[in-house]
Parts: sequence; structure tokens; C-alpha cells
Amino acid sequence: MFDKMKQLMEMQKKMQEVKRQLDSTTFEVSSADQALRIVMNGSQEAKEVFINDPAVPQETKTKLEKAIKDAYNKGIKRSHEIAAQKMKEVSGLNLPPGL
Repeated sequence: MFDKMKQLMEMQKKMQEVKRQLDSTTFEVSSADQALRIVMNGSQEAKEVFINDPAVPQETKTKLEKAIKDAYNKGIKRSHEIAAQKMKEVSGLNLPPGL
């Protein structure tokens, strides 16, 4: 029994390290026309959003970039919560969202 607990604790420690690595890994994706660029981390969190359209006033761009980032991050968070709940139902384990 002690060995199983030790293994679980080691696995949890490894999972936390992977999460830290994912949080610190960033990459960029762009729309095909380059009008929208998003900087994300490996945990699927949008860190920055950029709109590249000269027809849109800067003040409007700033508001839209923030709104897109916030909505995207809320959607990803909710998706992780739903996935964690489904995994709990199947496995009986109470895993934190995002793992």
C-alpha cells in the first residue's frame, strides 16, 4: 500500500513539473491572411492577441484583442473543467482541470 502511495506522489510531482514546463513554453499561431496572431503557452492559454488590420482603429483593436483573449481563455478553462468532470466520472479520480 505504501508503495502505491509513493508512486502516486511521484507521478503527481512529475505532472506538476510537466505543467510548469507547459506554462513556460510559448508559441505563435496566425490566421491564413495574417490578420490575427495569437501567442499561446503549452497549457493552451492565450497570452497575447494581435489584430493586424489597418482599417480598425487602434482603440478598437486593443478592446477586441483583450475581448478575444479573455473569451478564448474562459472557453479553454471551461473545456478543462468539463473534461476533468468526465474523467472523474469514468475513473473515480478527482483530477484537477487541465491535467
